[in-house]
Amino acid sequence: MAEPELVDVVVVGLGVGGEEVAGRLAEAGLSVVGVERDLVGGECPYWGCIPSKIMIRAANALAEARRVDGLAGTVQVQSDWAPVAKRIREEATDTWDDTVAVRRLTDRGARFVRGSGRLDGPGRVRVGDQVFQARHGIVLGTGTRPSVPPIEGLADSPYWTNHQAIEVEQLPESLLVLGGGAIGLELSQAFTRFGVRVTVVEALDRVLAIEEPEASEVAAAALRADGVEIHTGVRTERVEHDGSRFTLRGPGAAEFTADRLLVVTGRRAHLDELGLDTIGVDATQRYLPVDDRLQVTDGIWAVGDVTGEGAFTHIAMYQAAIVIADVLAHARKSDAGADPSGTASVVGGAMGAASSLGASGSSGSAGSVPRADYRALPRVTFTDPEIGAVGLTEQQARKRGINVQVGFTKLGSSTRGWIHRVGDEGFIKLIADADQGVLIGATSVGPAGGEVLSALVVAVHAAVPLSQLRHMIYAYPTFHRAIEDALRNLS
Repeated sequence: MAEPELVDVVVVGLGVGGEEVAGRLAEAGLSVVGVERDLVGGECPYWGCIPSKIMIRAANALAEARRVDGLAGTVQVQSDWAPVAKRIREEATDTWDDTVAVRRLTDRGARFVRGSGRLDGPGRVRVGDQVFQARHGIVLGTGTRPSVPPIEGLADSPYWTNHQAIEVEQLPESLLVLGGGAIGLELSQAFTRFGVRVTVVEALDRVLAIEEPEASEVAAAALRADGVEIHTGVRTERVEHDGSRFTLRGPGAAEFTADRLLVVTGRRAHLDELGLDTIGVDATQRYLPVDDRLQVTDGIWAVGDVTGEGAFTHIAMYQAAIVIADVLAHARKSDAGADPSGTASVVGGAMGAASSLGASGSSGSAGSVPRADYRALPRVTFTDPEIGAVGLTEQQARKRGINVQVGFTKLGSSTRGWIHRVGDEGFIKLIADADQGVLIGATSVGPAGGEVLSALVVAVHAAVPLSQLRHMIYAYPTFHRAIEDALRNLS
């Protein structure tokens, strides 16, 4: 057995959250080993947020050009996927090479190890033949992978996940999309705007089932207007592939065929690969349970998708700030115990730098570690129109027994919506706690739904009284002015 190498912190999994933790702790003076088996940076820069939004930006430009006919004359639009694929390959992903990302990490002072990290008892991580003993802690940021449903014939077929959909250089003529969540709808709309015949098959009774029903209706109508076929309430029973085409078979005579099949039915953490049993943590859970400082157990933190708080880059970065502050607080306390004068250095770095960063944390309050608070978690589905949401939906609030008030207004009834004319589909929906007099949830759907959401996130996060929101000045004529109309309609 290899002799353990003593370091301060080991970060297993270098997605956006893990990379930030490793880099910041190294900059603070700790000796940090970052472990990643795939690409440093994770899903977001290579197969998620960044390349998918490049696709969406290009597809939306085509759609906007086609709207000229309703506003300013006539145009002819011819789509070309080649520049989109080129930009994703050359500008966004370096052809799926993380050399730059690895250098970015090591330039911050961290040490990089390529491989699969696995817990090997308290404070230890094994990567192949190497074993690291972490003096101050271990951070797990191993993320999630596509969850493939146990449908007959699916596992043996050459289906796509989001990886193949993002990497595609030659578009198929037709595409089946299994799953009507955010990723499925975003990619479906982008591909159909480039001329692909797209069919979405969703087992639930509506697409975007986690959002407000009104948002599902707007999204489905927008995609159907683009030419996407949407079938909800259809549970796929079997997948067939004859060497060139896919066939999905559902109940009765339900049958759908296309050249390619994209499976986007959710993601799951693979906890069984982490050696959690060596530290007494149940590996059969869907996600790693953490407390409000992201601790799994003493000396072990988790960050990002693996915590189950939402597969969003902004969640991972938010959690990373908390983990950084908490690890540094632990390191400072440990070092102070070893040397009451407070002048001792941690292994590989100066404690003074760690103390300086740890004292403020992400909250900016001296000597405190911020606690995770997801009440105002924002999320955006980047379809056209965009669907932004924060906090509780109406159904969630009612299930909690809250005295709910709902305010609703269509975006088209606002002055900016009327001016926009073509492509102004959307609305503002507010969910208020009538007893507390504050917003606890909101949805913003429209051409800039994700941007308008920011005002609503502040209102929910800060529990701004409804009386103050009603007496704010809303710029005219803007989309966000529709918030004022929705407040007026609270009942």
